[in-house]
This record gives sequence, structure tokens and C-alpha cells, in this order.
Amino acid sequence: MELINTITDLLFGSDPELRQIIAVTLRMSLFSTLFSSLIGIPAGILLGANNFRGKRVLTRLVNTLLGLPPVVAGLIVFLLLSRSGSLGNLKLLYTVNAMVVAQVLLITPYITAMTANLVGVNAATINETLAGVGIRGTKRLKYFLLDFRVPFLTIVLAGFGRSIAEVGAVQMVGGNIQYKTRVMTTAIMMQTNMGRFEFAIALGIVLLLISLLINSVVFRVQKVTADD
Repeated sequence: MELINTITDLLFGSDPELRQIIAVTLRMSLFSTLFSSLIGIPAGILLGANNFRGKRVLTRLVNTLLGLPPVVAGLIVFLLLSRSGSLGNLKLLYTVNAMVVAQVLLITPYITAMTANLVGVNAATINETLAGVGIRGTKRLKYFLLDFRVPFLTIVLAGFGRSIAEVGAVQMVGGNIQYKTRVMTTAIMMQTNMGRFEFAIALGIVLLLISLLINSVVFRVQKVTADD
């Protein structure tokens, strides 16, 4: 009963810190997913739909990056953005922007690999058909984007799910600063370390509800897109 009351307070209460945490979480996850998709989907199409020298090596590299530990990604970004790092003059460390950069480093290989695998299944047949009607270059890329738009939404959604659930990298480069870089996952970890398990569980349920809401919206968009 106490857990239910805590969840109700979190969802319908007026806690400004919780609103800030949710806002930062959504901002970080949405922007990192957007940038990762803008990079990963075209890269995945080029990788999956074409045969070129070095394709196997590049494919193995992308697949290897799928297993990149979040803390390693966070460490790379931390070293780049620290005062002694090559990008230290940008003063991005311990900001939401730094968290987005770390997330993009993690999610882009994931979206690229999934896109390449999706497109590569029928790439030879599609390329032969497109070549027969004179569609090449950027027009061919546009065709793949339109033809696979529904499954691409699923890939983007999977990338968002990975982004919103991440804790290691965002903790390292964001610092879990109150009212600035604290997100749902780092808040859950902090509450757990403090022994406030019911509050941590309540935060986790709220995070799942947010994911459910976004999944429902994307599912609706997929349905409308498929009908078109």
C-alpha cells in the first residue's frame, strides 16, 4: 500500500525535483535517439545495401561496438571533455549535452547494425530492381528510407529504450547533479544506495510507465504509416 501511495505521489504530486528529473530524462533520451538515428539509419542502409571493399571489416567493427560497455563509452567521452581533453575548451562535462554525446556513442552502432541487417536481407533484389528503373545515388537511399519506414520506427524505438535505461555512461559524464543532470536511472541508483528501496522501485515503475506511453504513441504512428 505504501508503494502505491509513493507511485501516486510521484505521478500526481507537485515535486519540482521529480518534474526536473523526468524532463532531463526525456530531453537526453529523445535527443540522443534522434542524433543516433540520423547517423545510424543512413549508415546502416549504406552498409547493408552495398557491396564494397572492406565491408566485412566494417561490419565486424560495428558489431564489436554493439558490445561496448557503457562505462567505457562514458570514460571516452569523459577524457575528451575533461579540462585536459582535446574538447575540454567546450566545457560540456557534467551537462546534459555530454550525456547525449555518450548516449550517441552507445546507440549509433546499435541502430546501424539493426538497420544493416534489416536492409541486407533483400538488398540484392531491391538494388537490381532499382537499377533497372534507373534509380541510383541519393534517390536509392530515399527509396530505402520510405520502403522500410515502418520497421525503421521499431529500430528507433529500440534505440530509445536503450537510451532511457542507460545509467553507467550518463552517471560518469553527467555527474548526477541535482536539478541539472540527474535522470531517472541515476536517481534510482542513488535511492537504492541510500536504502530507500520502495522509493527506488516507485521511480522504476514511473520510468516503465513513461516508456509504455512513448511505445504506445510510436505504435500508433506505425499503424498510421503502414496504412498509408
